[in-house]
Amino acid sequence: MSHDQRIDIEAATFRRLLKHLDDHKEVQNIDLMILADFCRNCLGKWYAAAAEERGVEMDYEQAREIVYGMPYSEWKDKHQPAATAEQLEAFNRRQNQTKA
Repeated sequence: MSHDQRIDIEAATFRRLLKHLDDHKEVQNIDLMILADFCRNCLGKWYAAAAEERGVEMDYEQAREIVYGMPYSEWKDKHQPAATAEQLEAFNRRQNQTKA
């Protein structure tokens, strides 16, 4: 596999991941954080960092809009209910485990 083929495959895989997350809006960021220790916001941070590393000017909000397919504030209003007490408890347990 050539370097260009690898980059193309990785880009296609990332687009597929974003589509999968978009198709499953019921999976909340807090659920992703509890189970996988990353979420859509993390992807936005990583995207912005990768852009910066390559000399491309992009802020976090621009990167999140790419990840969410719309401004984050709009996505949050449409698709993100408040976290439940159980989710917050599980999230806090996860955070304490990763610090230990």
